[in-house]
Amino acid sequence: MKNKRFFAVFVTAAMFLSCCSCSGAGESVTSTAADTPAASVMEVQPETSAPETKAETTTVTTSAEETAEPETSAEMPAGPEYPVIMETDRPDTSDYRLKEVVVMSRHNIRSPLVSNGAANVIATPHEWFRWTANASELSLRGGVLETEMGQYFRKWLESEELIPENYIPEEDEVRFYANSKQRTIATAQYFSSGFLPAANVKIEHYGELGSMQPTFDPAITFCSESYAAAVQEQFEQLGGAEIAAELAENYKLLADTVDYTESEGYLSGELKDFVTDDTAILPEAGKELTITGTLKTASSVSDALILQYYEEPDPVKAAFGKTLTYEQWGKIADITTKYTKVRFGIPLIAVNSANPMLKEIRSEFTDNDRKFTFLCGHDANIMSILTAMEAEDYELPYTLEKKTPIGVKLVFEKWEDKDGNEFAAVELVYQSTEQLRSKSFLTLDTPPAVYALSFTGMEKNGDGLYAYDDVIARLDKAISAYDEIKAEYGDALDDAA
Repeated sequence: MKNKRFFAVFVTAAMFLSCCSCSGAGESVTSTAADTPAASVMEVQPETSAPETKAETTTVTTSAEETAEPETSAEMPAGPEYPVIMETDRPDTSDYRLKEVVVMSRHNIRSPLVSNGAANVIATPHEWFRWTANASELSLRGGVLETEMGQYFRKWLESEELIPENYIPEEDEVRFYANSKQRTIATAQYFSSGFLPAANVKIEHYGELGSMQPTFDPAITFCSESYAAAVQEQFEQLGGAEIAAELAENYKLLADTVDYTESEGYLSGELKDFVTDDTAILPEAGKELTITGTLKTASSVSDALILQYYEEPDPVKAAFGKTLTYEQWGKIADITTKYTKVRFGIPLIAVNSANPMLKEIRSEFTDNDRKFTFLCGHDANIMSILTAMEAEDYELPYTLEKKTPIGVKLVFEKWEDKDGNEFAAVELVYQSTEQLRSKSFLTLDTPPAVYALSFTGMEKNGDGLYAYDDVIARLDKAISAYDEIKAEYGDALDDAA
């Protein structure tokens, strides 16, 4: 069964709504409208066609006069945000032969982070979902979803005749390499179970469990005073302290949803009002770019809430008794998306932090003995790689997380035409929000979403493929940019490479 350009996923409303009312692997403990103070609940306003007005920078907490009792129905809101048919796009490869695939994966659903000053623990008076995993580790749902993704890739590669059924790879044909975090190792393990169920796959990982390996670590490995100043200049060009100015409504929605002003952290003074003009950065050698201000705090809470929405079957419980539309869930997710983009999307930061992984991907994608490579890391890896490679801006459909959804795969594919000429496709493959919540099966007829990426200054052929050499050249350019910043900005004051 050769590759088709378009696939369709048929998901009935009845199946999805039944998912919302079923019991899950965990249990949510929330306050209902009856036992929640009026000041801590929120009325979800219907969408209107009124024109948007730009709000001035302000705090975004709410008073008792601004809030009302929420709806408590567990049904998902109906509307176009839940498509019955999901089309996904791939280049037309019907006249090509697949030669190799390299996957850079983000881990699948994990429990929220609680270390490094995570604010989500004290930002709400409600109790969070009772997770099936320890903090920051892969959840049971994440494992199931990743196994399904592995099976989909197996069926796809079998249909393209890259691998046979019940494939047992020869030495060096397949490689699985993960960062040494539990969530990344476990993601690779679950994917391998679906991808090669008859093979005994080894997951490479090095160093102490829980550590960040240099290949996957998005830390700044070179920093000097002039480099830090140049990073700050790029940050200012992107908006500086007000880089999150467009998130005022998002912050207010998040604060209302978690009852932020009733939380232990807010009442004690440890957490402050959400404002839109206090974002600051600090580049330091050996560390990921430090972000301070509301954007960091709100991202911690947003991340935990979206993960809870993926896990909790009842969307009202997931929102602590509030009824949110799909669009409103998207606005909450936009906060974390913005945080990730600021932290790893500044060009000078991206070419610095992505350098080890860019080299790894290039090495794998030019290995003639390799058929399939699975690298498992984090959203930071994917965001920095795409920024360093000058990917054109994109907004992913069918997902709350518009840039690097949970479990997303950045896929490099090598194709060959009948004359032996080599081509490449670079795509993002991910499960839609509906697929994450319903744990729907992934097959060639019901696939995940596939988004074909484009890169500035590069042209695709009529079938939607890049010349393979052009993709390698773009990887080389991104890799060499690291040496260029070292040359331009002088000797490192601190080099943690």
